[in-house]
Amino acid sequence: MKIYNTLTKKIVEFTPIDPPNVNMYVCGITAYDSCHMGHARAAVAFDMVVRYLKFNGYKVKFAKNYTDIDDKIINRANKEGRNWKELAEFYIKEYAEDMAGLGNLRPDIEPRATDHIPEMIATIQKLFDKGLAYQTKSGIYFSVRKFPSYGKLSGKNIEDLESGARVSVDEEKNDPLDFALWKASKPGEPEWASPWGKGRPGWHIECSAMSSKYLGQPFDIHGGGSDLIFPHHENEIAQAEGACDCQFVKYWLHNGFININAEKMSKSLGNFLTIREIRKRHDFEAVRYFLLSSNYRSAIDYTDAAISEAAVAVDRFYEMAARMPKLEAGSKKQEAGKTPPEKELAEALNAAEKKITDFMDDDLNSSGAFGVVFELVRLTNKYLDTACHPEGAKATEGSPDFTRQISSKWHEIAGIFNAIFGIFGSEPQGYQNRRKNIATSSKGVDTAAVETLIADRATARKAKDFASADAIKKQLTDMGVEFKDKPDGTTEWKVKR
Repeated sequence: MKIYNTLTKKIVEFTPIDPPNVNMYVCGITAYDSCHMGHARAAVAFDMVVRYLKFNGYKVKFAKNYTDIDDKIINRANKEGRNWKELAEFYIKEYAEDMAGLGNLRPDIEPRATDHIPEMIATIQKLFDKGLAYQTKSGIYFSVRKFPSYGKLSGKNIEDLESGARVSVDEEKNDPLDFALWKASKPGEPEWASPWGKGRPGWHIECSAMSSKYLGQPFDIHGGGSDLIFPHHENEIAQAEGACDCQFVKYWLHNGFININAEKMSKSLGNFLTIREIRKRHDFEAVRYFLLSSNYRSAIDYTDAAISEAAVAVDRFYEMAARMPKLEAGSKKQEAGKTPPEKELAEALNAAEKKITDFMDDDLNSSGAFGVVFELVRLTNKYLDTACHPEGAKATEGSPDFTRQISSKWHEIAGIFNAIFGIFGSEPQGYQNRRKNIATSSKGVDTAAVETLIADRATARKAKDFASADAIKKQLTDMGVEFKDKPDGTTEWKVKR
């Protein structure tokens, strides 16, 4: 397995510090608002990393934090007249629900910053004792110039950083580049006791202290969005390595942005879509497909069309899966694996797992892995078309024995894909029901009303009242309902995307 390490700027072989154990930390949210699709991109990308490591037999200890004290939390709470802790807990709970709704595995450890003030103070004290930190009226600051390797993660040069640095009027830093470790208490703000007076921690110190506590130092993987490389992750390295005189993290992984109209999706730009909004409009498997069908390091462009195309792709898989049980009864018995469609499909199915893992071992190339599965979908549909007409027409070629073999192999491949990516693990009917419920809800279509109209249409057709049946058909079409009459007299329907 090879991955791109932001620290070395190279794709390198992944070798855990203590195999088969892998310790991994990902920066979580600052809990002051509903999370958007940019947060979903990071969460789903690193969920995939954890899943693939586990698939390869590693014992993963995965930690992702919550920042529950920060300027943004305090300001939002003051603006709304709410208690800061209550506000943070509200958005932590909402985020956890969003993550479960996206199908993410829950981290093994989910530390909150306010539960780890003693660990942060201990880390700051080490830096203070080593001369890497100093005190002013506004708090404790880290001396960037006293850490010689500062900039090694981001590749930034201290001289270039200095030219763009600014010092706020309420800060008395020795150097514009220095950053806060501890902020002195201000009236009306939450505070904790420390050797330097009452106050609260700076943002960067949280992750250094919490990750080192739970995962040791060094640990294997630290992840987060590309926007965290500088200054957050750069400052984490300076604090952790400055305090402990040893490497902080072996491999740094960063996911790309989600863009809207060529701009990064963010709250500050006001161009974001919340996870909750997206989940109301699209099934979680479609969302995961959209987020994972491009390499985790690349930027992806969000459009309604792009996520709808992802939903159509997921539909294709489940439509193929739904056809499988119809095949065996209509197939003619013959020697399995001898017709051209059978041979082509058998070879592709047998090679699929290795192709998927080869792509994933190449810097988690999910795009390539998705291509393998949808080539299988194409070949399977080709075989099904020759073996048995989907609506039960006379069979041409095919073997019940071979059908059972490909069905079993497909279950295996789908299981692998679900283990790694968290999709294609549903029963076809269950997926269709979820999709239908979301589509009807998002477009204001009353499911019960549709079912009633379809039943009325069936009654009219049976009575040969075709005028009424056609009128109901038009009514359903005007509602955005697509339907297909089946040979057994029932009707399948869905809401048009």
